[in-house]
Amino acid sequence: MLIGVLCLQGAFIEHIHMLESLGATAEEIRQKKDLGRPFDGIIIPGGESTVIGKLLRELDMMEDLRAAVSGGLPVFGTCAGLILLAKDIVNDDRRYLGTMDITARRNAYGRQLGSFATVSPFDGVGDVPMTFIRAPYIESVGEGVQALSVVDGKIVAARQDNQLVTAFHPELTDDTRIHKYFLDMITAHKSKV
Repeated sequence: MLIGVLCLQGAFIEHIHMLESLGATAEEIRQKKDLGRPFDGIIIPGGESTVIGKLLRELDMMEDLRAAVSGGLPVFGTCAGLILLAKDIVNDDRRYLGTMDITARRNAYGRQLGSFATVSPFDGVGDVPMTFIRAPYIESVGEGVQALSVVDGKIVAARQDNQLVTAFHPELTDDTRIHKYFLDMITAHKSKV
């Protein structure tokens, strides 16, 4: 299984290591031509959403990535990746890919001092460790979006068809189950195509 990892900014190396530990092949996406590879899925990592969004536009990758996801390519967005995929962002005028029918709140837990770790249930997986760093959360989900995890009354993971998002960083733990969930999503998607 070939997974592209967007490597413009943020915590992408950790995703690559986690995918490789699960037997997947991970390749870096750094420029427009990289999006032409036959990926089975793509990961958009955490980092700074405004920087990643700016780079996607400057490198002329935004529309190609949006088209791929809208066309059914499985995608997993963590933290900033969640913001980039969100259709609406309540505390930001900018819109990025906008492919997932969720409303996100940027830096919802405050700045760096608001970062924390917890263990909480994730639907279909069980209790998983969650690391939140200047994290967003999902204020609301649209029709067809399934909330997968809620922490302190806030939605922190969701899925809509081929799209999976988490407000936390599963790649910063030793627990591979969320990445395995994504790979299983891809396998199920491929069996339908």
